[in-house]
Amino acid sequence: MHVCEYICVHACLCTCLFVYIHTHIFEKHYYQVLALVFAVKEINKDPNLLPNTTLGFNIIDTHISDVRTLESSLMLLSGQRLAVPNYQCEKQGKSLAVIAGPYSELSVKITTMLELYKFPQITCGPFDPILSDKVHFPSVYQLAPKDSKLALGMVQLLVHFNWTWVGLLITDNARGETFLWDNREEMARKGVCLTFMLKIPPNENYSLFPHSEVMGILHATSANVIIFYGSDNVVFDWEFEKEDYLSYNKVCITTSQWDFSMRPNTLLVESFSKSLIFSSQRKEIPTFIPFMRAIKPAKYPEDIFLKTFWSLFFPCPLNEKQWKEEDCSINTSLEMLPLRNFDMSMSSRSYNIYNAVYAVAWALQQMQVQPTKVPWANLITSTSLPTQLHSFLRNMQFNNNAGDQVSMDQKRIPMANYDIINFVNFHNGTEVLVKMGEFKSHVPFGEDFSNHENVTMWNEFYIKTLHSVCSESCGPGYRKSPCEGQAICCFDCIPCPVGEISNQTDMDQCIKCPEDEYSNKERTRCLHKMVKFLAYEEPLGMTLTYTALTFFLLTVMITGVFVKHQDTPIVKANNRTLSFLLLLSLSQCFLSSLLFIGKPTSTTCLLQQTIFGITFTMAISSILAKTITVVLAFKATRPGSRSRKWVGSRAPISIILNCCLIQVILCGIWLLVSPPFPDADSHSEPEHIILKCNEGSLIAFYFVLGYMGLLALGSFTVAFLARNLPDTFDEAKFITFSMLVFCSVWVSFLPTYQSTKGKIMVAVEVFSILSSSAGLLSCIFIPKCYVILLRPQWNTQEWVNHKSYARGKHHSKAFPHAS
Repeated sequence: MHVCEYICVHACLCTCLFVYIHTHIFEKHYYQVLALVFAVKEINKDPNLLPNTTLGFNIIDTHISDVRTLESSLMLLSGQRLAVPNYQCEKQGKSLAVIAGPYSELSVKITTMLELYKFPQITCGPFDPILSDKVHFPSVYQLAPKDSKLALGMVQLLVHFNWTWVGLLITDNARGETFLWDNREEMARKGVCLTFMLKIPPNENYSLFPHSEVMGILHATSANVIIFYGSDNVVFDWEFEKEDYLSYNKVCITTSQWDFSMRPNTLLVESFSKSLIFSSQRKEIPTFIPFMRAIKPAKYPEDIFLKTFWSLFFPCPLNEKQWKEEDCSINTSLEMLPLRNFDMSMSSRSYNIYNAVYAVAWALQQMQVQPTKVPWANLITSTSLPTQLHSFLRNMQFNNNAGDQVSMDQKRIPMANYDIINFVNFHNGTEVLVKMGEFKSHVPFGEDFSNHENVTMWNEFYIKTLHSVCSESCGPGYRKSPCEGQAICCFDCIPCPVGEISNQTDMDQCIKCPEDEYSNKERTRCLHKMVKFLAYEEPLGMTLTYTALTFFLLTVMITGVFVKHQDTPIVKANNRTLSFLLLLSLSQCFLSSLLFIGKPTSTTCLLQQTIFGITFTMAISSILAKTITVVLAFKATRPGSRSRKWVGSRAPISIILNCCLIQVILCGIWLLVSPPFPDADSHSEPEHIILKCNEGSLIAFYFVLGYMGLLALGSFTVAFLARNLPDTFDEAKFITFSMLVFCSVWVSFLPTYQSTKGKIMVAVEVFSILSSSAGLLSCIFIPKCYVILLRPQWNTQEWVNHKSYARGKHHSKAFPHAS
């Protein structure tokens, strides 16, 4: 089989139809011949277009050969079957212009020869930027719209259906390389990846193409969408010998420019479950389909190719007398053929041929009506007529019978708009072409692609839209994590961490929630954080408040008992003034814990740590003073002891004042340098904002605690050393035990305080204040209250004297040299 390459249009003063073909012709190219015949007949029947002039044409086959192309060009110029350079044999019916075939490569070769004679050449193939160069190709005119936006349209289609994992087959030539470059660039912008890319060689090298290997790739690839793009001079005719290859269950995306062989069982698009074809938008010629319906061998007996074409698809012998009723009907029509064999509507290439013939006719029409000294009858036979045609073709612009505007000005050729055609191949053999969308290259992005969802038709086995992805989409709540060494379309889905969300599909990064919001469990949206603090109303705050008030009231009651029995021996035994100071400071310690409960304010934050530090310092220093009083009282009993001058209220009061003064200075420096302030903690608990008091300076805070710890350690040491001294009511032992409780609480407090966050940290400090204060109160004053209230006989002077005598006697035996 050979391919029809170009057509020579000529005009004469008599009716003529010249068909000059060297050998066989493809069925698909004969379809284009019918479009040519239709255009010529329509022009010749129009009394207003070229009156008294009849168009004719020759068809020359180049066999897709460089040698034959050159030979055919010379045959055209000489007007004979023989290639005679620089000689024109025809006197009538001379060729005026060449309508070149669909292959831009051969058009360039033809132009090389025709350009020497300024012979007009109109191409009906796809727009080629090379041929638009008027410096090298001034005699070439292109009718096809520019397809530089085709790659954009195809990628838009892929993105619309979320097909991000595709294969690509292109022809191994300049057009294929240009498409590959444009496609890769657009795919990279839209996140579409190529799983494979194969180049199909031109026909002269087609025998070297590894068919079985490529078919294996198509069958095994994980991509469910394959893009085919190339020039028509590549015959993509695969024989599917194995049943496994009869259906790939994939989507084929191609253009109407790439014609496929129409032989049954070898049609490429039939081998795929769905085929989407980008076809240049055009209006239908209203009289074309009736013309096609009327075509029969009997109507055109001089057309030897029609009979051959007819016999390929209908079981009818060439001789009509031999037709049988059961095999062939006289009403047989091309309309009866399936789409794979014949489409009654005009294809884009046939449409270009139709417009090319009309362009030549309108150029002749303008030349005919233009005033000239040379009669039209002489001009039509002049050898210079093709050259004179350029001035009319160059600016030719007209509306064809479909209403479309046709421009021969290469600068005015628009970008192509495409109809997206769905080729539906049903299991029962029915085939339908359905327009499912369109791509307009001249409108802004976002409005250029439209899909007619209501008419999208897949075949009966594939109702749902096919997926073609390397990795399934990451839903909301997840982000994409690229797989190392693979394409960007291949990724893992990683859940968003706490505090971050993704509310769309296939997000590259999770979005961090604002400080006052947190992510829900699904990590799909941010929710407002609840504001929390250690409130009086909640169970924990209420429990601590009631505990503090209970111990405060207990302290007040103990104070009342001591006031009532202040003249009794047990109250007077160890400096009742210190006891009252200690009770006062303990009551303030219990009340100071309430400053930590409730919503933090600037005032409460300033008072919390300072009042807590000063009151506790006062309590511990009072205990230290009581312990020192016990030691001084024992030493004062020795003859000649200098400690007698310290016995009384002067020394204890001095100790308390000096100890408290140091703590006041520390707190004052703290408040001046870096005072505590209200703060919001949005990190400790993901779903809450914790309102708390920020210490301002942790160093100052730990200095205050450290100073109290130093006093407590001193009190414990002195009390421990004095535990065995004679004392009627064992004051030193109770102080020792109380300080042991106090130190245990605050030693446990430090690591616990550091390991907790939020309001629990505040609760830990309140609990430490209450428990340590309660320990002091219980260990020092509860035993005394027991004696006062339940053992009043022990709280008499006689009992004290008796107990003192017994202890003194025992002490003399234990310490014989004490006196």
